[in-house]
Amino acid sequence: MALLVAVLAAPVAVAAQRPSASQQVEWLLPVATTHPVQTHAQDEAGKRVGRPLPQPELLQPTLDGSLPLFVPAHGADFHGSIKVGCSDVLPGLVRAWISAFHTFYPRVRVDFGPPYEGTHVAGEMDAGRLDIAFVSRELRPTDVSAFRAHHGYPPLSIPVSGGSYRQFGFLDAVAFFVNRQNPLSHLSLKQLDAVLSRTRLRGGQVTTTWGDLGAKGAWAAQPIHVYAIKPWNGFEEFVRQRVLDTGTQRGHWRKDLHFDPTVFPIAQRVAADPDGIGYAGLAFIDAPVKMLAIGSNGHYVAPTYTNVAMATYPLSRLVYANVNVKPGSSLPPAEREFLRFVLSRQGQQQVLDEAVFLPLRSNQAASARALIGNSVQGEGRP
Repeated sequence: MALLVAVLAAPVAVAAQRPSASQQVEWLLPVATTHPVQTHAQDEAGKRVGRPLPQPELLQPTLDGSLPLFVPAHGADFHGSIKVGCSDVLPGLVRAWISAFHTFYPRVRVDFGPPYEGTHVAGEMDAGRLDIAFVSRELRPTDVSAFRAHHGYPPLSIPVSGGSYRQFGFLDAVAFFVNRQNPLSHLSLKQLDAVLSRTRLRGGQVTTTWGDLGAKGAWAAQPIHVYAIKPWNGFEEFVRQRVLDTGTQRGHWRKDLHFDPTVFPIAQRVAADPDGIGYAGLAFIDAPVKMLAIGSNGHYVAPTYTNVAMATYPLSRLVYANVNVKPGSSLPPAEREFLRFVLSRQGQQQVLDEAVFLPLRSNQAASARALIGNSVQGEGRP
């Protein structure tokens, strides 16, 4: 069995033009392996040493040549200390960053403890026992609210790496999919919000049938059966933030969706239901379903490896460094230099070398550097 994936492709003669929704081909991708839920013993081992790294994808991206080279802002005698922690899929990458950073600043001490579950590492930062908490997902709303209650402002979350493409347990990209019989090939974020949420912050109308989404003929009157993940869940929070939320407003799920407690059964439910639609990480799509291209303003992007690696697919994921910095204040110099290194070409080379997560593109890194108040000073070009 194979998984049908819609890929946007314009003919060579019009390659410079933006593809329209009708300019599509379909290609075949084998379904993912059905993965068992992680055991308690595996959870405990992850807390001690981190999760075992998966086999790298056969495809690997190239590093964005526009990423700036790291040029130290201080001399080699610069010293300081940083306390760092991370969630259990990140210790190898964080150690690589620390080792490479020490070639520039050998006198900066970086204390790196055992890996944690994401909420635990965020709590350690909240309590002041960590300066930087690397987490392989968005923080829980309760993590943010607890931090705000203690400090009067939210933690600062800075993207430091892309997620993976479809690595099980390693922040795989998220995709929406329908039954293979469904005639639709793409949906906008506004349409998805109208299907999923009761708040409809993107301005869509109440959407309950496939005809509401543009399906014709016999499909028009068929009801939409949504298979979603029960809050709170990392996948669920990501979709809520990327699809349901707008600006500072938080979207809320419709109450009549079919909620599962985990992501594991979603693809199989949609494969068995002609009227179904669902979402999951790419590593969890273990049944033959039809992938949807996602976008807005008539431009739709499919969840292909290239689109995820190039960060053009809107549901690609990110790894974050979370820090405690009061709005209007600056990070301590050692923390700032370390994060500036992570966001440089040399720092993203470490991501590429591990071959699990995807390096940031230059526009993503520039936006992240802006969050730490970085300027072009201390950056170089080849």
